[in-house]
Amino acid sequence: MIRDTLQKDLNDSLKKGLSVRVETIRFLMAAITNFGITKYGPDADKKLTDADITEIVKKQVKTHKESIDAFAKAGRQELVDGEKAQLTVLEEYAPKEMGDEELRKLLLPVSASGEPNFGLLMKQAMALVAGKADGGRVAATLKQLMSSK
Repeated sequence: MIRDTLQKDLNDSLKKGLSVRVETIRFLMAAITNFGITKYGPDADKKLTDADITEIVKKQVKTHKESIDAFAKAGRQELVDGEKAQLTVLEEYAPKEMGDEELRKLLLPVSASGEPNFGLLMKQAMALVAGKADGGRVAATLKQLMSSK
């Protein structure tokens, strides 16, 4: 289970004195605990699934990317560097995304369907992608495929 891996990595990082890694893993484990309590109540430890944890990790990755953009626009390079260091740790636990070419091949039939409503196309596309690519990438690729007709 992912939680066991996180705990083992936390212990290893503590022993090696990797403070950024320790802080990031602790923050992630706290987010997992909070999510579990919110969704499952007192039985969270027994009911929390790897799929739940994967969603939490993806959400944390997205949040860190948004923070990096915001800090960069504000000219706060020290905060950007800290967020990037934490993002590197989080990405180790995030599911691997599909490549651009694989995404294009998957979305070709959706873009060729002739549906004019982009929202409906995105719904179909996200169902096909099933969490293996970021929604922003899916939207950009879909728009590109539709404009190249």
